[in-house]
Amino acid sequence: MADFNTDQVALAHLHLDENYQRTDPSPTVRQRLGRFTVVCLILNRTIGSGIFVTPIKVFNGTGSVGGSLLLWSFGGLIGTCGLLVWLELGLSVPLRLVEVMPGRYEKKSVPRSGGEKNYLEFIFSNPITGRPKFLVTCMYGIVFIILGNLSGNAVSFGTYIMDAAGKADSTRSQTIGIAVASLTAAILLHVCSRRGGIIMNNFFAVTKVLILIAMIILGFIKAAGQRLGGAAPATGNFAPSKSFHTTRHDIVSYTDSLLYVMYTYSGFEQPFYVLTEVAGARKIFPKYTLIAMFLATTLFVLINVAYLCAIPANLQGIEQAQDMATIFFSQLFGDEIAQRVMAALIAFSIFGNILVMTFTAARVKQEIAKEGILPFSLVLATGHTTPWAWLKNRYSHDKAAEEDGHLEQTPMAALALHWVSSIVLIAVTSMLQPGTAYSVLVSLYSYVVIVLNGFLVAGGLLLLKFTPSRNWSTDSNFTPWANPMHAIIYFSACGFVLFAAFVPPTDGSPYAYSQSHIQWFIVPTIGLSSLLWGLIWFAGLHWVMWRKVEELVVTRVAVTVPDEKVQGQFRQDSEVVYREWHTKVTSSTGSLDNYVLD
Repeated sequence: MADFNTDQVALAHLHLDENYQRTDPSPTVRQRLGRFTVVCLILNRTIGSGIFVTPIKVFNGTGSVGGSLLLWSFGGLIGTCGLLVWLELGLSVPLRLVEVMPGRYEKKSVPRSGGEKNYLEFIFSNPITGRPKFLVTCMYGIVFIILGNLSGNAVSFGTYIMDAAGKADSTRSQTIGIAVASLTAAILLHVCSRRGGIIMNNFFAVTKVLILIAMIILGFIKAAGQRLGGAAPATGNFAPSKSFHTTRHDIVSYTDSLLYVMYTYSGFEQPFYVLTEVAGARKIFPKYTLIAMFLATTLFVLINVAYLCAIPANLQGIEQAQDMATIFFSQLFGDEIAQRVMAALIAFSIFGNILVMTFTAARVKQEIAKEGILPFSLVLATGHTTPWAWLKNRYSHDKAAEEDGHLEQTPMAALALHWVSSIVLIAVTSMLQPGTAYSVLVSLYSYVVIVLNGFLVAGGLLLLKFTPSRNWSTDSNFTPWANPMHAIIYFSACGFVLFAAFVPPTDGSPYAYSQSHIQWFIVPTIGLSSLLWGLIWFAGLHWVMWRKVEELVVTRVAVTVPDEKVQGQFRQDSEVVYREWHTKVTSSTGSLDNYVLD
């Protein structure tokens, strides 16, 4: 993939041949995302099924009140370090030649959407030649296309909807049907209206924060001795002599618990997936992403304290419970209606989670398509005017959009690809019980998309820092005050979980087969094998080029403009993607030495 970066070359978008090129204009000034939306993107993604479902797994995994609370606090630290890694890379790469004044070009940071896709390409592609061509893109892109969705959350959504309806004995097909419907509804919302999807994301984020605050208050009221219609308050959970007492001494119980904690804290990467769509990202991101992470950490630690204010650590049957929140409401109010209300609130939270991931992950898949490695890449890379914007302009004549230059757009084909990959994962796990399917999909997503990618990105950042020839100290646009501890901590945490997952659990562990119904080696084995998926795709792509005696040439031409929010910096205004097959011509000497446009 060649990446030319001058405005002169970018003017080629005026003479597009739609068979070979596509344009992707960035959102206009009025359409860009602000600081409040950046915070909401993180909170809506972070507050999903995890904070309601995983606390019971973490508590049973550690076997103690103190151990579980320590893991939740440590998870917040790890998540913050991960955010700092993404900030350092996200605000610095890719680097492009930009015309800073007539006739003078300098290498400048011009960040774009795509998150860790851009970071891995920048770090691990040959900085001089860009070879091996397409390798890094395939190894990241194919895995993200397959696993970069919340199909596990959709299955959990179906389960909680049936529980809220009072049909706990629902069939597997009913749960799957609701899961598919939730994914379809999220896709249709973002297809029909980009702005509508953003508004709903912000609404869900604010509402979920208020739900957690209300639950925290109820837990503390319970701890103060108020019965509220349920059982007596839990006593002794926080006694120093008891809170750290545990029968869990196997490493797997702790590593798997940490994996679930890291999954729950995942979400800090969401704004980086749509970075090009944010107004003044360099100014907003360092402050407001950290605010969002601080809010999430505070809420998660407090809600776990609230749970344990109401739920006795030795409660009968807690080892078999599916989630902590339902037990919490049962202990608070003691009736089935309260439990059904809690199930409805969890389902509400999960749908918001699905909504935000649909918005951001589809943009990443659009960026992957721009690299040309997929069939119909230009179709998948192209955004289209949303029906809502088209209707609004047609019948009320949107003057603001006319002044800005174009109506709001959404990557419809990439959204369709996201829907298909989600449905495929649900179909693959449809023979499992919904609870088991949720555990498999969430564990696999956590292991690959969060831990494996985090290990590679953080390790790659350390490689940049300690390789003088890469000139990272000069090229970096953001350096955290704790540099390089943030990268070391995140790299170490991800590496520990990555390889400790291969240690078999003991029979008493909640992650043993008798409890989880998943063999301990399945998730890490499939997770590490995901590195081969991209290699196979890469080999297939080069086999096609060999058979066709042609070479795939992809060029991304960026139109860059000064960042009006930060003096001396630049942002991407639009992009032209060229995807061409060049025929290799054999010379009289027998070598393949030149190319002819096919």
